[in-house]
Amino acid sequence: MSVIPILPEQNPPAPEVPASRRPTRAVEVRWGAHRVVVGGAAPVVVQSMTNTDTADVAGTVAQVRELADAGSELVRVTVNTVEAARAVPAIRERLDAAGCAVPLIGDFHFNGHRLLAQVPECGQALSKYRINPGNVGTGARREDNFASLIEMACRHDKPVRIGVNWGSLDQDLLARLMDENAAAEQPRDTGTIVREALVRSAVESAQRAVALGLSPDRICLSAKVSVVQELIAVYRELASRCDHPLHLGLTEAGLGSKGIVASTAALAPLLLEGIGDTIRVSLTPQPGESRTREVIVAQEILQSLGLRAFAPMVTACPGCGRTTSTVFQELAEKIQDYLRAQMPVWRAQYPGVERMNVAVMGCVVNGPGESRHADIGISLPGTGESPVAPVYIDGKHAMTLKGDDIAEQFHALVDEYIRTHYA
Repeated sequence: MSVIPILPEQNPPAPEVPASRRPTRAVEVRWGAHRVVVGGAAPVVVQSMTNTDTADVAGTVAQVRELADAGSELVRVTVNTVEAARAVPAIRERLDAAGCAVPLIGDFHFNGHRLLAQVPECGQALSKYRINPGNVGTGARREDNFASLIEMACRHDKPVRIGVNWGSLDQDLLARLMDENAAAEQPRDTGTIVREALVRSAVESAQRAVALGLSPDRICLSAKVSVVQELIAVYRELASRCDHPLHLGLTEAGLGSKGIVASTAALAPLLLEGIGDTIRVSLTPQPGESRTREVIVAQEILQSLGLRAFAPMVTACPGCGRTTSTVFQELAEKIQDYLRAQMPVWRAQYPGVERMNVAVMGCVVNGPGESRHADIGISLPGTGESPVAPVYIDGKHAMTLKGDDIAEQFHALVDEYIRTHYA
């Protein structure tokens, strides 16, 4: 009896949102005629944050443009000093002159109420404010400062992300919940109380913002922690208790592979449950490393989950004793880097190309099969195999490449495939 394999779709549909996840409101983040919709039925939005001194106008403009070109749909900048606040309008002006309409989010802590009052043009040039209710003051000042920030958002018609973080949680709220728990007949564990404080801080701050006049459809929420299991638990609870769009991210994820793995482990379960309307991957960059890495990782998480498509995907085998040559590794890297680098131009020139799949395989074991599954694929000769490389296009054997320039020939075929299939 023959067995017919069930092959995965090349572009699987996005997973259905579970009925248990209540739909979120749609929040528009605008700059001029350009708008990004967060929540509602909109796709999950990728955002990032600069690490330049915002007072350095030229440096910040350069990094914002780099992040936007990489695919960041929103970019957040630190606004922590009067100099930074005064620089924001100049940054916005230079971005506009360069044709970069990516909305800017102002990240405010401690003194945001003063900065927006002192430099109102900063509030006008931003497309959204991020407010941390744990960092707006203490006691009566917290209420007054929070109200001032919301008043500015209302005055300039800007949406707000109320972003709670367990590293700067409202200590008065936490202490009150701890006292209530200690007096309960069946006290809960400390971790549960901290999670409840995070959720309640976000939800109650949103309720207060609405009471102060901010429209409910101008509010996003976040409640970030740095432990995977805690983040999942917090966001599940937050999602069940509000209908505001949720900004999702594992804060202080870390360096390199640790940060990538931790962020993926935290975000993937939530995204597959329909939780999360915009994401940021908070990677600590290596010295001299481009800030765009966090954008690429966020895109690859969403694309791997079938939620969005940003750039053609390259399938490549890990290599083994059959593939002692490095040709397939070099070709896979070259093709992947090339495809991603071209996307800023190709988005308009070749619509749909972001869903293309390319296979670069290293030997005859899985090479032909994987190449058939791809839009265009090549099976390079492994150790001891004949120096020929069959190429498959749209599932069919199209040709066999030979010679010392197989990599260059295949690169040209990829270019030709894009021109003929997506123009």
